Amino acid sequence: MLSKTERLKKNIDFVKTYNIKKSVSNALLILYVGEKNKNPQYPTKVGFVVGKKIHKKAIKRNRIKRHIKEAFKKYKQEHPEYSNYWYSMIFLARPDTLDTDFNQVYNAVKNCMNKALKKYSEHAKTS
Repeated sequence: MLSKTERLKKNIDFVKTYNIKKSVSNALLILYVGEKNKNPQYPTKVGFVVGKKIHKKAIKRNRIKRHIKEAFKKYKQEHPEYSNYWYSMIFLARPDTLDTDFNQVYNAVKNCMNKALKKYSEHAKTS
């Protein structure tokens, strides 16, 4: 479980991140990223969204959220240099996520993070 300081909780924070309109996606997830984190000591806030269109039962939606959270935590442990790159991030699940296992979800999270870093980081633009 992510600590309270690492979770995106307020609706206004979700809206601000969505309004920046920086996103990348793959078959399982859409990742919205907020502004670049100016203070690396301040942790990135992360939100996880699984809509009712994915499945009407909360049990199924929560299972997907748990997989995405654990995949993000694993990515964060393996790549600590990128874990606090943005101020906020939102992972939005797509319908195909329902029929996948943890390894596929982890690969989707990793893929989205790598795409976002390549597309929106200053390091990639100058290299």
